Amino acid sequence: MASPLLSAALSLRRGQGPRVGPERIALLEAVGELGSIRAAAARLELSYKGAWDAVQALNNLFDAPLVVAQAGGARGGAAELTAAGRAVLSAYHKVESELAQVMDRLEQGLADPPAGDLGQLFWSLGMQTSARNALRGTVSAITDGAVNAEVTLRVAEGLNIVAVVTRESLETLKLAVGRPAIALIKSSFVVLATGGGIRTSARNQIAGRVGARHDGPVSSEITLDIAAGKTLTATITRESAEALELREGEPVTALIKAPHVILAVE
Repeated sequence: MASPLLSAALSLRRGQGPRVGPERIALLEAVGELGSIRAAAARLELSYKGAWDAVQALNNLFDAPLVVAQAGGARGGAAELTAAGRAVLSAYHKVESELAQVMDRLEQGLADPPAGDLGQLFWSLGMQTSARNALRGTVSAITDGAVNAEVTLRVAEGLNIVAVVTRESLETLKLAVGRPAIALIKSSFVVLATGGGIRTSARNQIAGRVGARHDGPVSSEITLDIAAGKTLTATITRESAEALELREGEPVTALIKAPHVILAVE
């Protein structure tokens, strides 16, 4: 039997919301069925950390968390889908069913010469980035300047991230108040501080608590629980992690300079 001319990978979005593809849908389904991120990772042949990071990314990109999870510990990554998570799965499978029928009709229609080049009929919008943190929000304010502009992104209730971009980037990205955007922040650009009375030139000072810590021979990856189920990851030296006594549940402030925040739009 010949392979089908067309195949489709469905990515689902709601309004101007983020996209969810088949890999993360499979992870959500496994978490919902097994009640554990660790067990879901094993089924999908993912590392536990990779699955945990994917769950954090989903929770960061949606207005409400899709998964409520507990990292490691005696419960071994116990997790459950929220109502929002179950709604995403339901919507995805409904659209997937309709898409299969559409693809059948398209494949028959492409036998017609006027159908033209497939490249003109199909395209995929997506984003790949090396930035460890990707937080979706809505532009709430723009302060324009002669060369640069300061853009404030409302990520969650009471949580804003400020970025400084060039006026050219402002125009190219068509940034405007009310428009969705994604803040990309490398984990190495996130500085951590403990204790009160912090005085710093960093424009972004985000309060949180240590949600997880992964130590390597030289560096430590610290994940902070910040607001509305969202997380922020910092990479610091292991010596610094020990000096700051960063343990799960400890309060900490993330400091991020505005020029270190990159903005992206869909």
